[in-house]
Amino acid sequence: MAAPTHLPQLEQDTVVAPPPSPPAGRGTWIDDWRPEDPQFWESTGKKVARRNLFFSIFSEHIGFSIWSLWSVIVLFLPEPVFGIDPAGKFLLTALPTALGAFVRLPYTFAVAKFGGRNWTIVSAALLLIPTIATAIVLQPGVSFTTLLVVSCLAGVGGGNFASSMANINTFYPDRLKGWALGLNAGGGNLGVPVVQLVGLLVLATAGVTQPRLVLFLYIPLIVAAAVGAALLMDNLTTARNQPRAMREATREPHTWIMSFLYIGTFGSFIGFGFAFGQVLVNQFTESFATPLAAASLTWLGPLLGSLIRPIGGSLADRFGGALITCWNFVAMALGAGVVWTASQLESLPLFVVGFVLLFVFSGIGNGSTYKMIPAIFRSQALTAVAEGGDADAADRRALRMSGALIGIAGAVGAFGGVLVNLAFRQSFMTTGTGDSAYLVFIAFYVVCVAVTWVVYLRPRTALGRV
Repeated sequence: MAAPTHLPQLEQDTVVAPPPSPPAGRGTWIDDWRPEDPQFWESTGKKVARRNLFFSIFSEHIGFSIWSLWSVIVLFLPEPVFGIDPAGKFLLTALPTALGAFVRLPYTFAVAKFGGRNWTIVSAALLLIPTIATAIVLQPGVSFTTLLVVSCLAGVGGGNFASSMANINTFYPDRLKGWALGLNAGGGNLGVPVVQLVGLLVLATAGVTQPRLVLFLYIPLIVAAAVGAALLMDNLTTARNQPRAMREATREPHTWIMSFLYIGTFGSFIGFGFAFGQVLVNQFTESFATPLAAASLTWLGPLLGSLIRPIGGSLADRFGGALITCWNFVAMALGAGVVWTASQLESLPLFVVGFVLLFVFSGIGNGSTYKMIPAIFRSQALTAVAEGGDADAADRRALRMSGALIGIAGAVGAFGGVLVNLAFRQSFMTTGTGDSAYLVFIAFYVVCVAVTWVVYLRPRTALGRV
């Protein structure tokens, strides 16, 4: 238990704080949470944080799988049977991306209002709605409008990421946030290639007429995520943001700068993850005449991008998030250049290599940009203290603002996935290839390099190393 705060100052200075006591029981609100205190962290905090991180990753992982479900379902919708052309299929994958981006803001608020454990239970249970609805309507003869509505419901899975990241951000000390947030996000991102591998397995064994098998496999996993959160996760009172935290964050310039950069990293990852299978089918029709052929490759890029995300966070912990992010955007521009070149040469091997590079670098950038968020406000807190401000107030503001910015950046970044799918849709509708979209991606990554350098890496920057 922490030293009493109501003692007179003279007496308080003479009191020796007792050893850290274990936090309140599992599944309850924990009042005493001091991750920056080395003694507390080693004796009690680390174990509790790791347990919550594990179940947060599991729930977020299932959420990502349901969010990206329609990147798999469209492979089970042959045009002669369902009458949906490539442009319509890109729309089916764009809508859940859009809803997932929209719900990330209220999901971030929900952690502060209801608690990380409590909201994880609710957000996991909500995944049953799109899963069961899709299983009910998915059959030949269903209208395209019905499919659009049901696909949009899958967007609730995108919200899990924002609430999960905001929750885990409060559990870990500043020096480990890059690793913890990278691991949490990477484990969640793995839901994209895993659901694609499940789709590949169903296509290979049961065939294109059995998409419901994918859905039936996920229903018990959703239930397990909700039950696991109820039994083994905790709520932190320190996660309670002030009601105006999000509003305050919208007035912070770094909120919009980081959101813009996150469009380039996470927006690329989720957008490519949803679109890659359709791009292969439309760009190299002869090589991918069957859904099974396309599904055999679509999982590779998202898998590598997810696995490498914690490495991006660790590199950012060591060298600074801004430096890693800047060079990573250089690499993404080069990767998009490889894809454009492969398209001109009609080289499938080079095309796949270029896209895999894009996935890998988007994963690294996801980790490094999220490390930048708490580092920005930590730097501001240190500056405020050096100028005579109250240390506790500065720390509380840093935690509050970083949690709010994680929610905003996650939402805006996810809209990047919508833009990626719409860019591909427009490019294939007008030119029959994705070439125009690839050039747009290159230009955007170059702008991201410039923004990162100008704001965070120029000599004499006010924030120091972020």
